[in-house]
Amino acid sequence: MEREEIEVEIFPDGRVEYRIRGVAGSGCESISALLEQLGRVVESERTAEYYEKNPDEHIHIADGE
Repeated sequence: MEREEIEVEIFPDGRVEYRIRGVAGSGCESISALLEQLGRVVESERTAEYYEKNPDEHIHIADGE
């Protein structure tokens, strides 16, 4: 299993930056949503890792019938 980590950097002016590593797709979104409750989001950037499929994530597409 790949290592999952969150790196948080707090600057003297109160600005906070975080990076999530080892978590793909919707798992990353859930963690981000939790962290973003701490303050106003000024900028957001998704890494290539975000677009990777999470092996524990199951997707079902209905055929419309």
